[in-house]
Parts: sequence; C-alpha cells; structure tokens
Amino acid sequence: MMWPNFFMQEEDQRFSGRGRGQRGKGLSDAQEGKIKLAFFVSLVGVTLCVLAVGTEFWVEVNTYKQNNSMTCEAAHFGLWKFCYKKLWIGDVDAYRATCGPAELPGDSNCSYFKFFTTGENAYIFQRVTHKDMNITAAVLSLLSITLMVMGSICITMVLSKGVEFLLKPASFFFILSGVFVMITMIVFRQAVIWLMASNQNVHLEYEYSWSLACAAAAGVILVFGGICCLFLVLPPLSKKPWEYCMKKGSSS
Repeated sequence: MMWPNFFMQEEDQRFSGRGRGQRGKGLSDAQEGKIKLAFFVSLVGVTLCVLAVGTEFWVEVNTYKQNNSMTCEAAHFGLWKFCYKKLWIGDVDAYRATCGPAELPGDSNCSYFKFFTTGENAYIFQRVTHKDMNITAAVLSLLSITLMVMGSICITMVLSKGVEFLLKPASFFFILSGVFVMITMIVFRQAVIWLMASNQNVHLEYEYSWSLACAAAAGVILVFGGICCLFLVLPPLSKKPWEYCMKKGSSS
C-alpha cells in the first residue's frame, strides 16, 4: 500500500524540480522591467521616426509678401513629396516679411517628387532639386526603419521567450537605426542647400519645420535606447570581464 504513494511523491518532486529549472532559465522580474523600460524608450524613437518619415514638413519655403496682393505662396516638402500652398495675407502675421507658416489654412496642391516616378528632377519655385541626394536620404530612412523593426522583433523574442542573447543584436539595431536617421538628416540638409543655391533670381526664405525636429529627436532617442539595451548585457562593474567570461564558460 505504501509503494503507490512513494512513486507519486517521487514524480511530484521530479516535475517540481523541472519547473524550477525552467523558471531559473527565464528572466527575473527586475531584468524584465529594465528590458521593458529600454524597449519603451526605443519605441518612442521609432514612433517619432515613422512620424517624421511619413510627413512632408521637413522644410518650408516661403515667398516674400507682395504689395497690393491678397494672397502669397509657400511650399513645404519632406522625403517623398512636396506641397504648394496659397495663403491669405490676412492670416499671415503682420510682422513676417514672408509668407507662412505652411500650417495655415489655404489652397494646397501636393504631389510626389518626379524622381520617384519618372526619374526627373522636380522644380520648387524655379529651383531644381538634387535627385541623387534626395533619393539617398529616402533610402537611408527606409533602412533605418528596417533596422528598428528588426530590433523590435529581437526585444519581443527576449520578453516572450526569454532569449537573452538577442539583447545584444537588438541594441546594435537600434543604435545603427539612430545613426542612419542622423545621416539622413545630413544628406537632406545638403539637398536643401543645393536646391536653394540652384537659382537666385527669385528671392525666397526657407526654414526647417517640425518633421525634421521629430527626426532629430528620434535619432538621439534610438541611440540612447540602444545603449540602454547594451548595458543590460554587459557584465556588472563589480566583476572583471575575464571572470564574467569564465563563469559563462563553466556554466555552459
């Protein structure tokens, strides 16, 4: 009569020990909380980058007000398309010598750049774009978004499956995506300088707008989020690197 109870107790101990072993391989509450916090920071950067890439308020180009005219013209563009806008002089602040800002209500006409469809340069107020620079900036932005997606997949696998070694590639993906966002801004700025210098016959003023500010914030936040993820996989400061590696080798 005692044998069945003995075998049942032995099976319970075996399964309980197996459960403790599986929990030991997972993430602790403290680790999971730190990873979620770093992931949240990175997601803020991802959101700002997608917002910047998807909007066309990187640069505003404004014409000067004309005497005895009820309207004035402005334009704004981003990585993919540009918009012409006709604004009412009464809506523009009196202290401004130029038309704008582009957020004011008015008649708008938006279209994608020709170099994405026909391969031709586009003209904005008799100024010609530098299609190679603009295409390079657009490709870099898409590459940065791809790296963000890959980093997010790695973090999701870490949180759902407990695969801690994916933290390191996730950190590199986020850091590289932030660097590519900053390079995109540099290339785009050079394209704007080329555009404004292509024709000086028509006097214009230009200013960078909120989409570019979102891209700048996204680049900084993504690099910071990637560094935070990288710190989570580095050995503690109390341990020497070779001791940490020896401990890893012996445990494996």
